[in-house]
Amino acid sequence: MTHRVGFVVFDGVTLLDVSGPAEVLQQAGRLGHPYELVLVSPRGGAVRSSTGMPLSGTVPAAGAGPVDTVLVAGGDRLAEEPVEAELTETVRALAASAARVASVCTGAFVLAELGLLDGRRATTHWRHATALARRHPRVSVEPDAIHVRDGRFLTSAGISAGIDLTLALVEDDHGAEAARHIARELVVFLRRPGGQSQFTTATAPPVGNALLGPPIEAVLADPAADHDLASLARAAAVSPRHLTRLFHAELGTTPARWVERVRLGRAQQLLLDGHGVTAAARLSGFGSDETLRRVFVRHLGTTPSAYRRRFATTGSASAAPTAVRPPAGARSG
Repeated sequence: MTHRVGFVVFDGVTLLDVSGPAEVLQQAGRLGHPYELVLVSPRGGAVRSSTGMPLSGTVPAAGAGPVDTVLVAGGDRLAEEPVEAELTETVRALAASAARVASVCTGAFVLAELGLLDGRRATTHWRHATALARRHPRVSVEPDAIHVRDGRFLTSAGISAGIDLTLALVEDDHGAEAARHIARELVVFLRRPGGQSQFTTATAPPVGNALLGPPIEAVLADPAADHDLASLARAAAVSPRHLTRLFHAELGTTPARWVERVRLGRAQQLLLDGHGVTAAARLSGFGSDETLRRVFVRHLGTTPSAYRRRFATTGSASAAPTAVRPPAGARSG
């Protein structure tokens, strides 16, 4: 049975937000798992992408017919300007009967504008996470996740994370081996599961306030050390209350939650590098296997042992991928 996917596009859409997921689905068709792709825009016809290259042959929602999955692509203007009613109504019409509703990057702003993410967990490009949380306070924004699933709604981080999200959709539909085959064909890694951080634990996340530099560097240098709120505040030379305000403003989370995320990323890398669960728990700062297990289940929906079996490389440890922050000035989508 052919699965119909409606890609919602618009003037200014980030091209890779569309072409990356579309290529994953095209490769699935070559494996005998066909997907029918429908480009949908508010008015139909041609739309111009952020590169200036046009996407032709789009249809309005009324002409798209029923779709099984809706995928809303992103574009910078969705985070920088109010989302126009034509676009939200297009998504509303498609999402009403779809089994899954997904977004890439700032496409999450459209879903949030419709109220579809209220009371749910979601993510977007790290650069726009604070804006999403501020504009839609009923959405639980996870600012550094690669992609997040909450019920029938899925959201992903910026640009290339749409490929990760679509591989996860293919795995849901046709199993892990199909997704692995496509990842190999596209020469991408299949070890960035939902919940994995957009930031490598070796690189500081982008912050505008220099006061956060010392505590962030201390945590990244040694995630297993004692990084309670008081010690982090001392490193920043501010009060614990002020440090908490700075973390909320710059990273959209609390110091404790950020430290947990760094430790989780460290534990993931240790497991990928071949360490056992006990060693990963100790070296990442979680201390016990049980604490590590609870954090894995809460953030990733799996256990450390299951994660290690599924994602650990059989090659060199240096081949294990990490999610990295794009260079300054890179566009989001």
